[in-house]
Formats: sequence, structure tokens, C-alpha cells
Amino acid sequence: MEKRYPQGNDGGRLPHFHGTTILAVRRDGKVAVAGDGQVTLGDSVVKHHARKVRKIYNDRIIVGFAGATADALNLTERLEGKLERFNGNLTRAAVELARDWRTDKVLRRLEAVMVAVDEKSMYLVSGNGDVIEPDAGILAVGSGGVAAHAAASALAGHTRLNAREIIESAMKIAGDLCIYTNHVVTIEEL
Repeated sequence: MEKRYPQGNDGGRLPHFHGTTILAVRRDGKVAVAGDGQVTLGDSVVKHHARKVRKIYNDRIIVGFAGATADALNLTERLEGKLERFNGNLTRAAVELARDWRTDKVLRRLEAVMVAVDEKSMYLVSGNGDVIEPDAGILAVGSGGVAAHAAASALAGHTRLNAREIIESAMKIAGDLCIYTNHVVTIEEL
């Protein structure tokens, strides 16, 4: 997976991953998270039905990943451990995971960005130590993240669609625009 590091407003460097789109939308007390199924290796598609979004911690938390699969699975296990330690408190678990991810020599090498949501909270968690909660209840990462976020924002602002319907439409638009995103989408809801 090719990686570029755009400069952020804070001088930090977030990885830009080619090969996936993860989108989370909260609306009317419901949250939906989606991920496309395409996996690329260089300039070839090697898998169409990858599952990049899943429920964890007794189906109370949804996580989605952009990045290397083995790294994503490692981080999922670590987040579950933090959730067990902090009795399901996603905020505390995400902060502790980000701290460990940033300071641990082995974890720092992991190449992934995580989206984690529960019934109240929604976070982007990165290896830079970031735990970012979006302002408007929409969060997207990955190569098609900008297209998915823009589409979801427009749909949320100009329609009465629910979270799942917004996700379905926005992911279709992202799949139409991003060559690293396909139309095989996994959606999880709370």
C-alpha cells in the first residue's frame, strides 16, 4: 500500500492510505459504519470482499480500519483489551490505545488508522496519538474518505435519510470516484 503524509494544521503527519474507504455517520440517535471490500496490491485488485468493519466488545462498539490488515487486527485486539480494562468506556480506551500506539516502539510501526464508535462517541484514532471526535457526526478515512465524507455531509444537510441510507449512498459515490474503493460494502449499525 502506498502511503503519503499530507501536512496537517497542527504540523502532524497523518498517513493517507490507498485501498479502502471507511465512513461513519450518526443521525437521529443511530450510528452506521461502512467499509468497502476492495484490497489492492500495487496497481492490482487482489480481493473484492474484505471485511474492514466489525463489531467488538459484546457488539457494543464498531471499528473500521484503513491500512495494513495485520496491523488492523492487532489494533482491534488491543482496543478490546483496553475496553475490558475500562469497562467499555470507549473514550478512555481510545485515549489509552493512542498513547500506547504513539509511545511503544513496536506499535509505532503499525500502518493503520482506526475509526471506533459506540452509541455516544465517534473517534478517529491514529498512531500519531490522535483521538479526534468529529463536529458533525460524520467521519471518513482512507483513499475514498474525502468523497465519502463530502457525499455524507451533503446528504445529511439536505435530506431526511437515516444513517444507513446516507452511508449506502455516500459509499456508492465514493466507489464511483475512487479507484481504490469498490461497491462491495459492509455496514454495521448501533
